[in-house]
Amino acid sequence: MRARTVLPLSAVAVVALLAGCTTASEDLGSATGDAASDGSSAAPAAAFDASTVEADDELAALVPAAVAEDGVLTVGAELSYAPAEFLASDGVTPVGFDVDIAHAVAATLGLEAEIEPSTFDAIIPAVGTKYDVGISGFTIDAERLQVAHMVSYFDAGSQLAVATGNPDGVDPADLCGVTVGVQTGTVQQGALEDVSASCEADGAEPVEVLPYDSQADVTTNLVGGKVQAMYADSPVTAYAVEQTEGSIETLGEIADAAPYGVVVAQDDDALAEAIQGALQQLMDDGTLTEILAGWGNAEGALATAELDPGV
Repeated sequence: MRARTVLPLSAVAVVALLAGCTTASEDLGSATGDAASDGSSAAPAAAFDASTVEADDELAALVPAAVAEDGVLTVGAELSYAPAEFLASDGVTPVGFDVDIAHAVAATLGLEAEIEPSTFDAIIPAVGTKYDVGISGFTIDAERLQVAHMVSYFDAGSQLAVATGNPDGVDPADLCGVTVGVQTGTVQQGALEDVSASCEADGAEPVEVLPYDSQADVTTNLVGGKVQAMYADSPVTAYAVEQTEGSIETLGEIADAAPYGVVVAQDDDALAEAIQGALQQLMDDGTLTEILAGWGNAEGALATAELDPGV
């Protein structure tokens, strides 16, 4: 993608197809020096109340006994992914649209959701043992579908961001030689590494991919000038732009959208069916759109909850 002859939109497409699953900052104030260091400004005016969601007895009956017996749906999440999942101003309470969706799904199944914090790349391997499900901005892709069930609920693309004014002249169509920050374990990281390999194969400078444990760190280092660009999910990038109050801006168009999915253990067909049914009900009655609208992402709501789409 930057000032080079051959890495045109075909390379962007490679990135786009792999796009998804970053995390966004719960703490961008340190990057900008402002008072909103806890990200609390992202909270909707009226938080979603999961107690308004009625349990569906037929769907609840699908929940495996091992999950239903304690009445708790344990959800693995990486809590620095605003506006999807992050910590509220108290530094303890998980908030975000994925958190609200988790509570709504659990309520539909006659359960209560318990959000368990984790590093991003540790969630999928622990679904089915430590966690009942993973809800943390996981883009559905072929690699993940080889090891888990995934149920779609939200559509997002991927987008670059740079310092305001693009002082380094980063070209979204050619990132060869550019230092790009990304969250560790995301498909964006893998996509950028693939693009970097293409750069080297064509005799150009590789992309310098700098991975960080949280998107908060990625954004902070973009504002601070350690990286020239960052690559993240489109809602995450848009949120980071808003929270840094003009310090960074989006670059180029949103790459091809792909759905987020709730992760369920591959051998747990019953729970996967229950989750699919719960998400579909939330779509049909408008609850999913209501939740996403509260976080400024209503346009990402899907109308059909698909189990393992593309398989």
